[in-house]
Amino acid sequence: MTPSTLDDARALGPALTDLRRALHRVPEVGLDLPRTQALVLEALSGLDLEVSTGSALSSVTAVLRGGQRRPATGTADRERPVVLLRADMDALPVHEDVDLDFRSTLDGAMHACGHDLHVAGLVGAARLLAARRDELPGDVVLMFQPGEEGRDGAGAMIAEGVLEAAGRRPDAAWALHVFSTLGPRGIVTSRPGALMASSNELHVTVRGRGGHGSAPEAAADPVPAACEMVLGLQSLVSRTVSPFAPAVLTVGHLAAGNRANVIPDTATFAATVRCFDEAVLARLEHDTVRYCRGVAAGHGLEVDAEFRRQYPVTVNDAAAVDLAERVVGAALPPVVGGTGDDAAPFARMPHPIAGAEDFSRVLEAVPGAMLFLGARPPGVDPATAADNHSPRALFDDAVLPEAATVLAELARATLARA
Repeated sequence: MTPSTLDDARALGPALTDLRRALHRVPEVGLDLPRTQALVLEALSGLDLEVSTGSALSSVTAVLRGGQRRPATGTADRERPVVLLRADMDALPVHEDVDLDFRSTLDGAMHACGHDLHVAGLVGAARLLAARRDELPGDVVLMFQPGEEGRDGAGAMIAEGVLEAAGRRPDAAWALHVFSTLGPRGIVTSRPGALMASSNELHVTVRGRGGHGSAPEAAADPVPAACEMVLGLQSLVSRTVSPFAPAVLTVGHLAAGNRANVIPDTATFAATVRCFDEAVLARLEHDTVRYCRGVAAGHGLEVDAEFRRQYPVTVNDAAAVDLAERVVGAALPPVVGGTGDDAAPFARMPHPIAGAEDFSRVLEAVPGAMLFLGARPPGVDPATAADNHSPRALFDDAVLPEAATVLAELARATLARA
């Protein structure tokens, strides 16, 4: 019997695990990831790829040229299809609170979102595809991206030409994201349409006039006004947005003064704003700023209120999700722990999630999909498992062969149908 892609991926498993753990030991935050980039370049060496690195960020782009010639139509060859596979590489400014042999060696930095698994999985896919180069009727772009965590690394790589790396824009783009709470291990999930929310921020500075805490009548206190804004913004969202159009506003930063008996000159806060609809976003962009200005005027204060758009909604192409369901179903066995229909390796999500992703930039330009992969370690209770971004997040790197297989088979299926 001819070995399957998954069989070959399992043979690569130990090497992929070693790579993941090497990445985990040296987590780097932001757009400049020199050690991460060096590990990726080393892992790709010898695969006969067209490799380039970024200028404004330490990205790696590698093009794998397929060896199968496209059938001719008329007097000209058909255009070679292209598929893009993406892995984000950056870590988070989180201090790891997990006792692992390969825990982070850098204080205040941790791969708490599983990007180290993403990189190892894409390297595995590159090796699987390189071994099948002669069967590929097109080209594969491997996008190793820094700065997903709030730095818009995808936008920077697009600006530097990643979508034209193979000579033309991809016919489809794919990304796989692991979750520390999703189970059973190895389950792949996704949905057509909106998968993840847009991410935006509201930054507010209330300006008053400081003074002694014993004489507030002689000052212009910005603190009560800022508190009123924080509370009132919650009511604004629930009273201006339809309950059938989800939106979330969470204030994650609030600061004013440093002494109990001193009224400060300013109070500041910042909120994240998430939604799935452009009309809702436009209304929140306008109304949140208007509300803060109105409250400040009512208190006789000045305010700087700025709404900053960040990542757009991550929207999956419906046909791409259909293809992913067929590919995953054929490439992976039933998941351990499943019963009945739940044993299928692919499950459709009933609702999107309010997290955000800069892979949305790629999906704005190219049809495709992001998929989620369960990487919860065995024996970890899903009710108490630490979520992505937690200092206690745990991911099972035994899932790497499945990650590599899914990415490789999605690439092969895309090139075959294009």
